[in-house]
Amino acid sequence: MSVLNSSDIIHPPGFYIVGFEKFPYVSLYIIFLAFVYVVTVVFNILLIFIIARNHSLHSPKFLAVINLAVVDVLLTTTIIPSMIKVFLFKDNFISFNLCLVQMYCYYALATMESYALAILAYDRLIAICLPLRQNLFNTVEIMSGIIAMFWIYSLAKIAYSTGIMTQLSFCNSVRVYSYFCDYAPVFRLACNDYTMQWSVASAYSMVNLVAPFSFILLSYASILVTVFRMKSVSNRMKALATCFEHVIVCAIFFIPIFSIFLIGFFLRSMDPDQRVLSLSLASCIPPSINPIVYSLKTKEIKTRALVLIKKMKISP
Repeated sequence: MSVLNSSDIIHPPGFYIVGFEKFPYVSLYIIFLAFVYVVTVVFNILLIFIIARNHSLHSPKFLAVINLAVVDVLLTTTIIPSMIKVFLFKDNFISFNLCLVQMYCYYALATMESYALAILAYDRLIAICLPLRQNLFNTVEIMSGIIAMFWIYSLAKIAYSTGIMTQLSFCNSVRVYSYFCDYAPVFRLACNDYTMQWSVASAYSMVNLVAPFSFILLSYASILVTVFRMKSVSNRMKALATCFEHVIVCAIFFIPIFSIFLIGFFLRSMDPDQRVLSLSLASCIPPSINPIVYSLKTKEIKTRALVLIKKMKISP
């Protein structure tokens, strides 16, 4: 790897996104993702509308649910329309600055997605383990502050990691083998030293995945201890039932991502098309499932949704 002086930094006009080079059904896959995008936007906006319209749902839990829905809509909007442009309409060029913008938006929102799930775990932890202290530890104001804190953290942290990409020089290939302007595939194209970018990417990936996931595991360990101390079986079941939708959503998000990283770590090699396909599915599918799970498994939302549907049928 040749090392350039800082005055010799070369930024190309842009990059070419070239994922799925050997994948035979890429057009069908992108059409499927377009459908997923429509489902994600419609159901998440509907979920936000139902919660916002009903004052009885203006609680810390549903504020955290709205936060997750907003992140889901923004995350898929960052990725799927771009994939449609690149792989369906064969317009795979992206300018250098727009590449950095997409990179920043994706990783800031993906980071916020994992913390949004941890915030929901915090809500369940306080509700079940410290029910008499909810007004002290988990009010709407406190939940708003927690959400705002993690938004600021995610946006600031990813701003740094994206900013240091401008220190790299790209004097050879500008073909990015991924489904968007991905961080690692881009910095590996640099012809100067990218040790800092690699270190930051590795550290951020570990912290932003392992920290929220560990907090969620510890929260549910505490919840299970509290639940099994309850004398009434019906109270145990009611407490666990309030966690069911959150557990499903966490599993949908974390299991595919950890599986992909573990396969890459232990096997050391993964077919490039399989990696791009797996990562794109892991990024795009959970946001479409989250609102459906919360709508079907949360009694309060399900009831309000049915009332809204009945009103829409009567109004014509």
